[in-house]
Amino acid sequence: MILGRERERRALLDALDGARESRGGALVLRGEAGIGKSALLTSLLDADAAGMRVLRTQGIESESPLAFAALHRLLLPLLDRLDRLPPPQARALSAQMLGHGPVVGSDERVLVFLGALTLITDAAEDAPLVCLVDDAHWLDDASAAALLFIARRIDVSPVAMVFAARDGDARRFDAADLPSVRLEGLEPGAAEALLQHSAAGYELAPAVRRDLIARTGGNPLALMEIPRALTESQVAGLSPLSGHLPLTDHLERVFLDRVRRLPAGAQTHLLIAAIDDTGSAAVIRRASELLGVAEAEADAAEHTDLIAVTGSTLEMRHPLVRSALHWGASLGERRRVHAALANALELYGDLDRAIWHRAAAVDGPEEETAELLAQAAERFRLHGGHEAASAAFERAAQLSENGDRMQQRLFDAANSAWLAGDPERTRVLAQRVRATATSRELQAEADRLRAFVEMNYGSVRLAHGILAGAAGEALAASDAERARRFGMIATALAAFGAESGATIDVRAIAALEPGTTGRSASCFTALLLGMDHMLHDRLADGAAELRRALELGEGLPHTDLLTNLGIAALTLGDDEAALRWHDRQLDAARANSSVQETLHALTRRALVQLPAGRWSELRAAGEEVLDLARAAGHENQLALPLAQLLVIDAYRGAPGVAARADEVEQLTRSHPSGVLEAITLDLTRWARGIEAARDDPREALRCFQAVQHRGIAQAAAIDLIEVAVRSGDADAVARSTGQIAGFAAATGNSWAHAIVEHAKALSAQTEERERYFRSALEHHASSMRPLSHARTRLAYGEYLRRARRRVDAREQFRIAASMFDELKVAPWADRARDELRASGETMRRHATGAELPSLTAQELQVARHVQEGLSNREVAARLFVSPRTVEFHLRNIFAKLGIASRAALANVPLDPAA
Repeated sequence: MILGRERERRALLDALDGARESRGGALVLRGEAGIGKSALLTSLLDADAAGMRVLRTQGIESESPLAFAALHRLLLPLLDRLDRLPPPQARALSAQMLGHGPVVGSDERVLVFLGALTLITDAAEDAPLVCLVDDAHWLDDASAAALLFIARRIDVSPVAMVFAARDGDARRFDAADLPSVRLEGLEPGAAEALLQHSAAGYELAPAVRRDLIARTGGNPLALMEIPRALTESQVAGLSPLSGHLPLTDHLERVFLDRVRRLPAGAQTHLLIAAIDDTGSAAVIRRASELLGVAEAEADAAEHTDLIAVTGSTLEMRHPLVRSALHWGASLGERRRVHAALANALELYGDLDRAIWHRAAAVDGPEEETAELLAQAAERFRLHGGHEAASAAFERAAQLSENGDRMQQRLFDAANSAWLAGDPERTRVLAQRVRATATSRELQAEADRLRAFVEMNYGSVRLAHGILAGAAGEALAASDAERARRFGMIATALAAFGAESGATIDVRAIAALEPGTTGRSASCFTALLLGMDHMLHDRLADGAAELRRALELGEGLPHTDLLTNLGIAALTLGDDEAALRWHDRQLDAARANSSVQETLHALTRRALVQLPAGRWSELRAAGEEVLDLARAAGHENQLALPLAQLLVIDAYRGAPGVAARADEVEQLTRSHPSGVLEAITLDLTRWARGIEAARDDPREALRCFQAVQHRGIAQAAAIDLIEVAVRSGDADAVARSTGQIAGFAAATGNSWAHAIVEHAKALSAQTEERERYFRSALEHHASSMRPLSHARTRLAYGEYLRRARRRVDAREQFRIAASMFDELKVAPWADRARDELRASGETMRRHATGAELPSLTAQELQVARHVQEGLSNREVAARLFVSPRTVEFHLRNIFAKLGIASRAALANVPLDPAA
């Protein structure tokens, strides 16, 4: 019975109505224990979800270490549809839900997420579907991540997801981006009605009713349960109610008092039911038998209203009953129950749950149990349950009798925590391994994990120091492979401005390379030497080694190589190579459904797309990064794409750039992102400088000079040089030109030579300027940076007009205006047209090939993949969305482009410059 709650019910009904109209979405009910969240979910099931298919699951405290346990319960009615999924997703779900073999792929958990999403949205095609998730704060971590991933991707599907989560618990359900409704206590009228209903058979005195409503804050469960625990004198108002207790504690005590009135065997049966995490009445009965509980005593327990038995399942009536029983028992009693449940679960073939209970029953080291738990952890890991694997490996380490095994299991716990995306837990466990391990190999691998945490979530200088130290230790041990790998990554970090002061003996590491090793080792060595040369401004030597690394790396599958070869091409300023290598990384990441690698490839590739003027691609990639990072919970990945898009908007004259830069910088500070942090802040400085350049060249110069990252400083060099000329700062012009000239000479990059010639033209005597402008244009002809090219055309035209060569100037202005139009940088296009008018010719703004109908970023991504010949399901897998979402976008694409088929789409150009 639901009393009151009109506001909350309206929100729930709106969510269901949205699903019926294919406007899927999620809603989180939040509130304290007993406030009525579960009752509202049940009301949906009983009446409001008519015509909808209902799937239910709940979080259970005792099963929180078991990977995907709650997701398995939700999907159980749909597992007969696995053959409809794309094969990688079907294999992942089959392995995780049915135990049929290991998962294939480098990011197994995302394959499980995608498979679950596809399964749910596919089932919703038959009838609108609602997923009810109770006690979400107790969801196992893997299920919580999967369900949030799904909730953020059902916006065009006939699916509603409703979560109920308790506030103020030790565990939280972190879903701040989802709509939520907070349940408060009942209004006095509804509270009075509930009291009358719950006190049937006896009359509470009016003063007692008022006191209970006030002291419980209108909490429904308290209003129903507390009157049952009152004495006759208290009911009549002749004796005072007990002193103030926190609500949850009071309710747990009420439940525990009711349990204590039962026979001892019935109490044991209830405790088994509370500690069990299967809900299987047969398992609970078998464990009771093992502890000597008579059948009559078990029957007595099951006939109380503390638990509910439905067919073969047994459930606690409320989570507080479970916690009251659990914490009301002694440690010895709980261990006896865990042991009995372990034996019962083994009889029923549920070995993973059995070993968890076995481990909970053990008091002290026990190698046999530790080994079984480590084996279970390995199964969790293979199935993508990295959170569960980490917890199991850590517990196995605690139970280990052998020191070496303990250290290895502790490292495995740290490594699984890293794969689960839990940097803080990884850091703590890896530090414990580093402090206790006696194996040099384990120490080195612990250093690798510690460094990766800092590189991605903390201090890059600390990461550099850790890696430099690890490389030195590997060198001392003649461990060539680790010395090369750690030294190369540390040197690359230093080249990005993350030097800690620790030194690396690069020459000695390079000399470790045996003459018979393959291309992989040689490639690592070339990267190491090349990055070290670049770091110490030996640019020509650095460029030669990095180009050698790119040649050696062709066809090598090593992930660290693929990542760092893209970085090497960025460091070289080789736009074509950088795009090619990051495209390869992106293809590999998509093929493996790896979120981390996809985010890495998209954000680093954008560092090339930005100066290369491939802004429509960059915007589409940025939107994908933002969507994917939010869905996967990688909040620290959000600031970089926002900063990259901000630079484009600054060039295009969008308002409020400085205010948005403030927001991006605050986001960067709130979510540490390691190596990305300095790059992000440099991008916001660049954007601020572009905006300031319109009115305040000195402030713009200050912003540009604050940029530290070499690649971004080079991309912004033409901005810096032009405002320095306007400010009359010849020294700034000379410094920037000299830096670019040295880089151009070492790398041979045409865009760098063009900027040098452009700078010389702005600073030269009048009679020399034309020669430098023409030289710059010759270099631009073979570069991939159209904005710089157009600006040289504009500056050259301005020189020609001032020299009264109006006819010659017009050609430069026309070309510049057209190029600016292609990039949609209206302030620059308007400036070129103003100059053209001043030279005696008028030019209208013209439509360009870039003026496609306004496809959104995700529509553009979908269209490009469809043009590659991929099916909707294949596109969905690449973009980490549901097939229905792809179908929805494809319909919009057809409508906007005025076409009706995939074949017609194949002939539409989708590669505008901007």
